Amino acid sequence: MMAAKENFIFSDHLSMIQDYTIAGRPLVDLVREIQTIYCSDDRPWIIGFSGGKDSTCILSLIYMALLQLPVEKRKKHVYVVSSDTLVETPVVVGMIKRVIATINESAPREDLPMSAHSVVPKTDQTFWVNLLGRGYPAPNQSFRWCTERMKIDPVSEFILDKVAEFGEAVVVLGSRSQESASRAQVISKHKIDGSALSRHSSLPNAYTYMPIESWSADEVWMYLMSAPCPWGGSNRELLELYKGSNQGECPIVIDKSTPSCGNSRFGCWTCTVVTEDKALHGLIESGANWMKPLLAFRNMLYQSRQPENSEEYRNFRRRTGRVSYNSGDISDDSIHEIRHIPGPYWLSKRQEFLRELLTIEKEINESGESIELITRPELHLIRREWLRDPNEPDWEDSLPHIYRDVYGEDLDWVEDDAGAFTRADSETLEKLSDTYGVPSSLIRKMLEAELQVSGLGKRRGILNSLESILQRDWEELETINERNQSFRKRGKLYVEEVKDEFSEFLH
Repeated sequence: MMAAKENFIFSDHLSMIQDYTIAGRPLVDLVREIQTIYCSDDRPWIIGFSGGKDSTCILSLIYMALLQLPVEKRKKHVYVVSSDTLVETPVVVGMIKRVIATINESAPREDLPMSAHSVVPKTDQTFWVNLLGRGYPAPNQSFRWCTERMKIDPVSEFILDKVAEFGEAVVVLGSRSQESASRAQVISKHKIDGSALSRHSSLPNAYTYMPIESWSADEVWMYLMSAPCPWGGSNRELLELYKGSNQGECPIVIDKSTPSCGNSRFGCWTCTVVTEDKALHGLIESGANWMKPLLAFRNMLYQSRQPENSEEYRNFRRRTGRVSYNSGDISDDSIHEIRHIPGPYWLSKRQEFLRELLTIEKEINESGESIELITRPELHLIRREWLRDPNEPDWEDSLPHIYRDVYGEDLDWVEDDAGAFTRADSETLEKLSDTYGVPSSLIRKMLEAELQVSGLGKRRGILNSLESILQRDWEELETINERNQSFRKRGKLYVEEVKDEFSEFLH
């Protein structure tokens, strides 16, 4: 029964290929090109699969092109790689996982040398470890810290691993020139004369092949709706995700030229690069009401990033412990306006964010959906980041308490991560701080520096550590601003002044 169904799909696809012309080119001609390039050398192919219409179109074309080759010519492997940032739009994650599983089941049955893989960012570089753990502000256009860590690096590592194994590799993408003028320019820039391949913009010994480069979005949909899905199933689910929205997809990102995909139905649900998340809005309007809390959480993150809210949400110190300003020029004639640059989220805000995120996760799962908004390995790393925070070390070890409050149970927490200080120690320091007028955070950091060399025969570097701590900005922002302004007027920066003040004491 299964064989009969597959034969029907195969013959149906063959009929379509023979009859269709897309972008002024017979489809049968493009299929022959794919087959010719595939058979021309031993370089493995890596198909970037985002789950969107363009990458689904590419995967379908190549699957069928290889299926039409004699078995003896299907010699080299084709890897299908999908990037999961761990904060992908939930309904899309499920669909991509189903396609990957189906490919890995159907390809061996069809004697196709193809396997599908999902790559994820390293745990210490995920969205939540950076935002909740280290306090990075939600991404925006000027500080898109997420793209490289969560998208480019995992895919690049997969590609480079294959390059190391085989010498060279060809990355097959669903990029189209009509997507944007900047994308068309990048595609053109790296094109190899007389070849359908282009040099990868940043990875050595990697080449890119873009078979539907000249196709329009309408032509992509025409193909997907006319051609049967070769690995089984239907592209109707994909169409439903796009229906009622003019939003596009977030392609596999292999370089920094790819624009933000925050409006996409195939981007991250946490994306704050755009003002409004039309993707989540569209999915909710289509009936996915259970995602309303995700949209509310995303909007909260967006508001936390706005300049007018920085005092409420963000520490005035950077993670270095210093107060930073934008690069204003200091000259003999004038002093240009220098603006304060806020630092990471306050620990208290990160704690609130995590509590809300876990609560949403628990309630969604109790409603019948199955979802993991934050992984348990991420929670362990976030706890470690909080305990070792450069500005606000979490002596109370609050994360296990937050998790217990929400879920009513404990994870297998590592006791060694708990740190040397307790809530009682923190309360004692706060009282001493009020009595003597010395910032409790300053004393905490000095005690931590002392404990790091406690019991060592040689205390090498302890004076440098103490000097570095003392050079941080420990006063309130208003005091620091006034002092820095005074020093700038005298042509001397605060860091230089502090070094002079403590030089004699330390040495």
